[in-house]
Formats: sequence, structure tokens, C-alpha cells
Amino acid sequence: MALSPRIKKILRKIRNLFLILFVLQFVYIIVLKWVDPPVTLTQLGSWFQGYGLKRDYVDRKEMSSYAGLAVMASEDQLFPEHNGFDWKSIEKAMKNNQKKHKRVRGASTISQQVAKNVFLWQGRSWLRKGLEVYFTFMIELLWGKERILEVYLNVAEMGKGVFGIEAASRYYYKKPAKKLTRQEAAQIAAILPNPKKYLIKPLSSYVQRRSYWIMGQMNNLESDPDIQAVLQ
Repeated sequence: MALSPRIKKILRKIRNLFLILFVLQFVYIIVLKWVDPPVTLTQLGSWFQGYGLKRDYVDRKEMSSYAGLAVMASEDQLFPEHNGFDWKSIEKAMKNNQKKHKRVRGASTISQQVAKNVFLWQGRSWLRKGLEVYFTFMIELLWGKERILEVYLNVAEMGKGVFGIEAASRYYYKKPAKKLTRQEAAQIAAILPNPKKYLIKPLSSYVQRRSYWIMGQMNNLESDPDIQAVLQ
């Protein structure tokens, strides 16, 4: 059955729209290799929910090297080596989720978290996951590890309405991120799994225990040349 001219016209418009959107998002990804994201959906959500929006993007040279080391130790120890996905952790998470439906285990790398935080929305739908895979692949291809880590440290939620290591450092310790100590960086990294729940001020027992574990991991990772290459 032949399509009517009207249907063909509509299909062409839809095709052209998708082509324009694809080109725009591709350009946006390239621009963000050098320019900080103006705002993210997660940040807007925080503001609309009444948590406020504290953030202050800074160059990675204005961040303590302990900050990057701490988040890698806490969130993604294979960050310098993988292509954006930690397949072994993903497999473990899938097996765990099949057995324990009420306790969902994540396996997101730092790259995946950047893709989600910068380009997407929070949630667990298959559509969002599919887009997360695409954006993760693209930033790994176009940005490089150093830029991905820098963006992560600038956009990650680190408290109620607190985004990025500079805002977190000033909010919790009244100092710029450049002056964060090893212990302070570890404490901030310790709340990343649930920054609205876990507390630094006052310091919860969970954050204290986890920060000690993170510092131990930092000691183990610090001399790794691949880790140092990302931090320099």
C-alpha cells in the first residue's frame, strides 16, 4: 500500500527533526569538552524540590588531587583502564538484582555517572539506560579521562542542593577545593552513594567508617601510574 503525499511529508519532517537533534547533541558533546555544562536536569530538580542550588565550577587545577583520588577509590577504581563500562561489576549487579529485587545494586562507572548527570535525567527506565550507554561511549571517545573526571567533580551531587567539589568544600569545610585534605576528600566521597541521606556535618558513623576505608584504598591506588596519569 503506497503512502499518501501527506504521510510522506510528515515522515520527512520527523526524519529531519531527528537529524537536527542528532547534530545538535553531537555539537553539544564536543562543546562540553572545553565548556562547563550550563545546568543539568538533576540540578534543576534539586532547585524545584526546594533544596537550592549551590555550585561553583572550577578547573581541575583548582581541585586538590585528593578529590579525584578519593572518588576513584570510592566509586570506580578501574576508571583509568576501562572504556566507560565495568563489565564484571555490571554482571555482578545483574545477578544480585535477580536474587534481591528490593535491594537494587548499581554498577555505574564515573563515566556513566557523568553521562547521566550531564545529559539525562534520574531514573531506571530502559530508554534512559540506552541513552546513558550512548553518551558514555561518546564522552569516552571525545573527552578523555581527565576531562570526564573534571566534569564529574564539578557536577556530582555532594549534599542536599550541593553540586561539585568546590561547593562541597566551601559548604562543609569553609575552604576552596584546592585546600582539601586527604581525610576531607574521603569524607565527601563517602556520601556520594546517597548525598541526600549521608551526613558530613554532623559526621555520621557510616560516613566516618566509609571514609577510613576510602583512605585505605587511596593509599593502595596512589602509586599506580595510570591513576597518576589521570590526576596530573
